[in-house]
Amino acid sequence: MSVQIQAETKVGVLIVLSLLIVSFGGLAQIVPLFFQNSTTEPVDGLKPYTALQLEGRDIFIREGCVGCHSQMIRPFRAETERYGHYSVAGEFVYDRPFLWGSKRTGPDLQRVGGRYSDDWHRVHLTNPRDVVPESIMPSYPWLGENALDGSDIQAKMKTLVTLGHPYTDAEIEAAPAALENKTELDAVIAYLQSLGLHVKQRR
Repeated sequence: MSVQIQAETKVGVLIVLSLLIVSFGGLAQIVPLFFQNSTTEPVDGLKPYTALQLEGRDIFIREGCVGCHSQMIRPFRAETERYGHYSVAGEFVYDRPFLWGSKRTGPDLQRVGGRYSDDWHRVHLTNPRDVVPESIMPSYPWLGENALDGSDIQAKMKTLVTLGHPYTDAEIEAAPAALENKTELDAVIAYLQSLGLHVKQRR
């Protein structure tokens, strides 16, 4: 009882004890994650983004798409019924930075890969109201007009190799050729079509 009263009446002691408790609680939550394979190993079939998909992801970030579209399906029926299988950690092993987001002005995109054709995405990104009349999404016509600048793609891939992405020397060497005659729109579509394909959909 006397220790409790002393801690409550002395600000310095209370701060130190509070920091110790919060630090212990944080470590107890974080440290075990480093030893769970499900959080550090990719799901079956997952590969790092191709050069075109990687450029598309960067454009997705540049245009602020994550501000309206999350990429994280929570394990609740309302979400899985609408979007598909809930997200698992192994899907995001090659994502840097994570684009989970929390804002859903538009739908979650984690399972959008393969749901629509490339042509649908092309029309939708150029003018969303051509395919979804009630859409409030901005139009991105310049994506189809801008040639893809792949001048730093090899540097990006080499950097990702140092972070654990298994790109081969041949893949890095071939990256610039894979981006030739491509537009920014081509890259974004390639990225969107890659999302969420490696977790079996619920029946």
